[in-house]
Amino acid sequence: MIWNDEFETLPREAIESLQLKRLQQTAERVYATVPFYRESFDKAGIKPNDIKTLDDLQRLPFTLKQDMRDNYPYGLFAVPLEQIVRIHASSGTTGKPTVVGYTKRDIATWSELMARSFMAAGAHKGDVIHNAYGYGLFTGGLGAHYGAEKLGASVIPMSGGNSKKQLMIMQDFGSTVLTCTPSYSLFLAEIAAEEGIDIRGLKLKVGIFGAEPWSETMRNEIEEKLNLKAIDIYGLSEILGPGVGIECVEAQNGLHIWEDHFIPEIIDPETGDVLPAGEKGELVITTITKEGIPLIRYRTRDITRLIKEPCICGRTHARLERLSGRSDDMLIIRGVNVFPSQIESVLFNIEGVEPHYQLIVERDGNLDTLEVQVEVNEQTFSDEIKVLQGLSSQIRKEIKDLLGVTCQVRLVEPKSIARSEGKAQRVIDNRQ
Repeated sequence: MIWNDEFETLPREAIESLQLKRLQQTAERVYATVPFYRESFDKAGIKPNDIKTLDDLQRLPFTLKQDMRDNYPYGLFAVPLEQIVRIHASSGTTGKPTVVGYTKRDIATWSELMARSFMAAGAHKGDVIHNAYGYGLFTGGLGAHYGAEKLGASVIPMSGGNSKKQLMIMQDFGSTVLTCTPSYSLFLAEIAAEEGIDIRGLKLKVGIFGAEPWSETMRNEIEEKLNLKAIDIYGLSEILGPGVGIECVEAQNGLHIWEDHFIPEIIDPETGDVLPAGEKGELVITTITKEGIPLIRYRTRDITRLIKEPCICGRTHARLERLSGRSDDMLIIRGVNVFPSQIESVLFNIEGVEPHYQLIVERDGNLDTLEVQVEVNEQTFSDEIKVLQGLSSQIRKEIKDLLGVTCQVRLVEPKSIARSEGKAQRVIDNRQ
């Protein structure tokens, strides 16, 4: 089923016509109201009325996360503060947080796009949505909450933490849809096993997972352990929050990005050049309906490609291929580009290994070293030393074969790697 048939099935020509009109309006507005954009447009030698076609978007300057920090907290807002009804912010773990403001209309748009996303994932009015995304400055909790209410479903505002209570509520309240990070869903399955709860026997039918990259092998693990359809959702606080794009339950093959509200581009992360359709690179998004803090050509640092072929679900909006990582999370180990998701895909296909791992990067003199710490299950951990040595060698060889990188592998006992109720910390880079 489709939530908004009028816009979700627009012909390509109509989508692009609408995008151009909204892009022109957005460019005029930010030039008139946001000094940062007026200066950056002038520096690039372009005025809003120079935008005649969608190709002219390439002439506009990029917006970086650092630009948001440099204009902290309200410097990029395009409306007076009295028109802002909600303020969210990133965690700010690597500097000042990035601050985003929403007008009343922005909240309505966000709710609409999350309702679309829920329905695309297979949720509907009769569902009980267990929302375990964090509430607060993080956009996940409230973004999913308002979308669930717009859909007409019953939403449980559980937030993160207190995992035993999460399971009790899911059992007692008959939750049918789970929203959280993919790593937390596996943690819930682990706690359920410890508590003697048959998590596969709950009423859950769909899980909507986002906020961190995850692989196809991790999806298979989640679907097997929780007995549900695992759907990938995409969003980032700077652009909107969750609901920028989502997989449809019919195909589970690429995330529909709502092109009547966003213009996606794929660029070469090194040169900034726009890449031809179908090529993999860094995702850049321009918002074309946001009032509070419109962003022009925001560099997401997420690595993906655009799929423009028609989807079996009937939606006409382009799809994002499953994110393979982030250009700023990419590790360069002795000249080789390595994404955590690539190592994850190796680990999850090896018997005896648990879905919990960390990558430890060090510098020994002038040489980078990579250690892969991975949990093994109870049975494997209690095996003979030669069995564990064989497993380490297998992991090391398969990573070397896939990535061309030699790493050290350390098998650790079950439950020894720290769990997270939010985004899992996969990488510890000690080279700085």
